[in-house]
Amino acid sequence: MSEPEDLSCCRKDFPMLTKTMHGKPLIYLDSAATAHKPLAVIDSLDGFYRDHYATVLRAIYELANFANNAYQQARVKVQQFINAPVPEEIVFTRSTTDAINIVAYSYGKAFVRPGDTVMITEMEHHSNLVPWQILCEDRGAKLIVAPFDDAGNLLLDRFEALIKEYKPKIIAVTHVSNVLGTLNPIKQLASIAHAHGAHILVDGAQSISHLPVDVQDLDVDFYAFSGHKLYGPNGVGILYGKADLLNEMPPAQGGGSMVEKVTFEKTTYNVLPWKFEAGTMMLAEIISLGAAIDYLQQYTMPKIHAWEQYLISYAMERIQEVDGLTVIGNPKKRESVISFTVEGVHPLDIGSMLDLKGIAIRTGHNCAQTLLQHYNLTTTARISFGIYNTPQEIDFFVDSLQATLAMLR
Repeated sequence: MSEPEDLSCCRKDFPMLTKTMHGKPLIYLDSAATAHKPLAVIDSLDGFYRDHYATVLRAIYELANFANNAYQQARVKVQQFINAPVPEEIVFTRSTTDAINIVAYSYGKAFVRPGDTVMITEMEHHSNLVPWQILCEDRGAKLIVAPFDDAGNLLLDRFEALIKEYKPKIIAVTHVSNVLGTLNPIKQLASIAHAHGAHILVDGAQSISHLPVDVQDLDVDFYAFSGHKLYGPNGVGILYGKADLLNEMPPAQGGGSMVEKVTFEKTTYNVLPWKFEAGTMMLAEIISLGAAIDYLQQYTMPKIHAWEQYLISYAMERIQEVDGLTVIGNPKKRESVISFTVEGVHPLDIGSMLDLKGIAIRTGHNCAQTLLQHYNLTTTARISFGIYNTPQEIDFFVDSLQATLAMLR
């Protein structure tokens, strides 16, 4: 593919990329786990705590008014970033995992009855599997699993056949697999789900920082993602939900802010989104997530996607040069993740040796043990990319991997 606009000029904005590991320049190839933070986000966190810190939704003094406004502005930024219809459909959570658990608990309590079914896919992260197992155990429902082929593509005919057969109340599916890099056809899956009366939740943890997301165009019922993968801070996540569904669902937690009126006899709940935001929220992190969105918007998500597609294509070409290396999956559309094994060498040994060269990669089961069972694997090595990575880093990684394997074999 032709080389798109080079966005690695942004590297100057990421202080961590100037650091070293074991005395070697840091080459960070683990953005699928968490992304590094630009100065704009770091300065936002620092500035809020230094100059503006106050609570929200609880006071009218000047500092509190500033915090209230910044808090709600961040909600609007998220709404516009994913093209949600209204800000009230954006719920602040602690993480993608927290957002999915909120839906599993709250949607399950409102809609799932004994004998009902819930459907997931074979490629889900544990965070989009275990909450649904717990829901099914608690509600006496059955969990159905839609398979994928060896290349890593969902079997769409089988997906629809399972829906027709089991009539699930809700379907949970990842937008992008954190192991295979598979970009699932969410708009098509949502259309199939809705045609058969099912709702659909999408785990957007691996997609939100890599490609444009338009929840109205996708027509999903719920969409969940984390701030820390979006170059924002830890401890904040997002749940988008259609207002009509969120209004029918009970709160997942009780406490301050999520109430309208409290007596010993009865409590009535606040309107959206506050019904799902119990207690004092992670104010600095929420505001700094808004700063992360502002930062990305200066490059635009289509340009970021084009740059990362160039990187993934280049890496796929280079990595094939490594003797004995097998890439896990070959999906029709791959986003910024490559998982691999090397014959006769344990992934942990690969990761440990590359670490000594300053290269950070992921090893292990990637919180996707059931996915790896499809390939009779228990562990892999994984590289993943962000806006700040470069072809030169890929070259160094491949050359270092080959040198490492020569030592280990």
